[in-house]
Amino acid sequence: MTHPVVLKTSQLILAGDIKGAETALTAIADSDGDEALVTVLNEVPPKDLLAIMRSFDGSKQTVVNMLVTPEQFARAVVLETRYRDQTHAALHGMMNAVLYRDIDMTAEYLEAIGESDGGYQVLADYFAERDDELLDFAISGQFSEEFDWDGGHAARSISWLNEKIGEIDEALHEGNSITGSRPKVSRADIGDHDWMETAWVLRYDLPDIFEQIVITLRDRLQQRVESLEESEDTAPVRPAAAPGDDEESAL
Repeated sequence: MTHPVVLKTSQLILAGDIKGAETALTAIADSDGDEALVTVLNEVPPKDLLAIMRSFDGSKQTVVNMLVTPEQFARAVVLETRYRDQTHAALHGMMNAVLYRDIDMTAEYLEAIGESDGGYQVLADYFAERDDELLDFAISGQFSEEFDWDGGHAARSISWLNEKIGEIDEALHEGNSITGSRPKVSRADIGDHDWMETAWVLRYDLPDIFEQIVITLRDRLQQRVESLEESEDTAPVRPAAAPGDDEESAL
């Protein structure tokens, strides 16, 4: 039998009252204990659980974020693409809030996401504004102290993108250069409870998942190249200027 608070939570979310939905769930923990809330969260539809969690981050925690299990979190977070958030800012903040509430469980949460359908895409989206740096880390094993973002891939030329794809392919095909190399920096040295630490954990604790994220980002670069090439092919050709046009326009 479905717990009454589950229906109430869905109704509040549908009405746009995310805070009210979170409060209703928190009341379960207050009255019956944390384990009772964890049990109830199993009944909450993943889309509703996501709606609550993405409204909070490390600076504004919620009991739900503090108690959600890796499996519950993974089922919810893979639905993030439905929000069509181009910056993925809410995803980034929500994930950091959960991943680093207990650093001993960071890898467990990441593994649960990576093993879910659509998980690689979500993890790639998490690095949305750091994908250049992540790929450099994958290739070199080190993080750049100063990185020139310069507009990201949208501002890159076809030749630059193809060069980057070539570097990634070389690293992927060089035995275990990505997944089998030893750390050049320790987790403590880059322990920012943010994207760098997440990248480190993925590479050295979950190498198979990390490699799939790299492949996902590599494929996105390829899609960008194809999109640019298609734009060039369909761009209108300007007619050549007739003799004397330049002279006339200068008068």
